[in-house]
Amino acid sequence: MILDDKTILITGGTGSFGRCFTEYVLTHYNPKKIIIYSRDEYKQWVMANDFAQYKEKLRFFIGDVRDYERMKRAFEGVDYVIHAAALKQVPACEYNPNEAIKTNVNGAQNVIDAALNTGIKKVVALSTDKAVNPVNLYGGTKLVSDKLFIAANAYCGMKDLNFSIVRYGNVAGSRGSIIPLFQKLIDEGASELPITDYRMTRFWISLTQGVELVIKALEEAKGGETFISRIPSFKITDLAEAMAPGMKTVEVGIRPGEKLHEVMITAEDSMTTYEYEKNFIIYPQMFWQESKRPNPSGRKVEEGFYYSSGNNTEWLSVEQIRELLKTDLHE
Repeated sequence: MILDDKTILITGGTGSFGRCFTEYVLTHYNPKKIIIYSRDEYKQWVMANDFAQYKEKLRFFIGDVRDYERMKRAFEGVDYVIHAAALKQVPACEYNPNEAIKTNVNGAQNVIDAALNTGIKKVVALSTDKAVNPVNLYGGTKLVSDKLFIAANAYCGMKDLNFSIVRYGNVAGSRGSIIPLFQKLIDEGASELPITDYRMTRFWISLTQGVELVIKALEEAKGGETFISRIPSFKITDLAEAMAPGMKTVEVGIRPGEKLHEVMITAEDSMTTYEYEKNFIIYPQMFWQESKRPNPSGRKVEEGFYYSSGNNTEWLSVEQIRELLKTDLHE
């Protein structure tokens, strides 16, 4: 079991992903220690109380990914690092570009340097669909972050260390996503639901699925891969119908920096993308040898293939969305 008797550090560990990852690992594995590295002392206090039964295996470090020296100290004795810390809100990044760069780009480089200079074995960095053909600053910073982590493998030398990436879109029910907004309006007795564009689609992924993909990356990565789940799409109009049957909807227009569809794999990436049973892997075009491909069961996708929520082959029906709302949002 890859996480048994291992020390794992999660940057931004008090967020939704960090909490789910921590609970999943403590439930399914026997880690030596999980370190939560973040800068919000109150969220750490709340999480420590929520996970009080696991206090012997949990440690909380106040620190910022912008602070290389603090991170290097935190990385001592750690086996695996999951890099989840980022400024993620699109408008906030647009209005505070320097801050987004300091956290999402410089912070990524600090994670890389600290890993190279300590005894880390594996680093998995969380990416986003917004890093693919970015149309906003958040996406731009995450694209740079992805490139930094891929290139970091060229600096490992003889070290037993590799860097890989896990990419997914908005998690169902996460803060700032459409489901909590719809639910709030429904609870308040609204007579209609706002939809930015009736053509809009999204992928459906739960937090647990995101965690499982990260663990898969820890198990399989040789260095430089981008792991992407094969998951179903849904139409925003169908989501509205699933949550509020028969309620009127109104099209309000797409917001700045927003896309009609989530894109995970571009046509340009198809040259080095392989399809597996439950996921895709984009292998890097640089810093890579075909002999390092870990799983021979993969099938190379056709040239020009691209993977978006709009051209997916698997779609959720209204009833399937309704069932998922009962399970995935309460995991």
